[in-house]
Amino acid sequence: MARVIRFHEHGGPEVLRIDEADDAGPGPGELQIRVRALGLNRAEALLRSGSYIETPKLPSGLGLEAAGTVAAVGEGVEGFTSGDAVSVIPPISMVRWPAYSELATFPAEFVVKHPPSLSWEAAAAVWMQYLTAYGALIDIAKLRSEDFIVITAASSSVGLAAIQMANIIGATVIAVTRTSAKKEALLNSGAAYVIASAEEDLEARLKEITGPDGVRVVLDPIGGPIFGPLTAAMSRGGILIEYGGLSSEPTPFPLFPVLSKTLTLRGYLVHEIVGDPVRLEAAKGFILDGLVSGSLRPVIAKTFPFDQIVEAHRFLESNNQFGKIVVTV
Repeated sequence: MARVIRFHEHGGPEVLRIDEADDAGPGPGELQIRVRALGLNRAEALLRSGSYIETPKLPSGLGLEAAGTVAAVGEGVEGFTSGDAVSVIPPISMVRWPAYSELATFPAEFVVKHPPSLSWEAAAAVWMQYLTAYGALIDIAKLRSEDFIVITAASSSVGLAAIQMANIIGATVIAVTRTSAKKEALLNSGAAYVIASAEEDLEARLKEITGPDGVRVVLDPIGGPIFGPLTAAMSRGGILIEYGGLSSEPTPFPLFPVLSKTLTLRGYLVHEIVGDPVRLEAAKGFILDGLVSGSLRPVIAKTFPFDQIVEAHRFLESNNQFGKIVVTV
């Protein structure tokens, strides 16, 4: 038996429960992990509330990221032994392979031996944000050292990962956050400029910073009215990558900037990288190199114990964090 976090109905954080579940062990091609830490993501709050891209059968587990030790090796799996320290690449389905458990099972191709310098908490805070940033900036946008890049929701785990990744390339990072409360922290995290969108004219500031060059790459999880000022400040042939939809307001299509500047507006899910073995291997190599060199450093916003998963989800939904929320097991 193992403790597992599930929800028996959709709703707020209070629907999360800690249940006892049978230990089925890994199937062929799978690894069972004794979990030491979990990384929390907004996708898990969406699944719990009933508004995610997956529709679970209730009761349902959840969770996309974990770090721990290999507890059992399934048939046909090579390269892992019991006791190996590993972390988990988010699988395509968290309903099929939920992470919120003392013992969790995943396909072996989604399990990585992480650098030994990482703590359990840091190891659980790696793959979702760095894979998301890599897929958008390196794989799709082909970010260059001469580029200006705008990163909105910059204090999120993905935003901070994108700042670090853009600095590896040498691009100039413009971080966008709602207020100036996190300005100093974002500058210290590697942003060259910080714009507080609720306090400043976003379009005017972007044009002031970039001049005639404009912004070639925009990474945005918000949508809504922000599309207007963002696209107005983009360069000819620029690309805006949308990986979320946090705004509750309609997202207008910026027809004239798109036409006049031949812009690309592209939707993106990290599943593009996770589901393609060749692209995933390239991403893993880039990220692991960055972790070893120290140029990629997971930022932990706050840590909660397993028994406080409800409190952890409440904090997740508060939007007050700077970096990743982690739960220790």
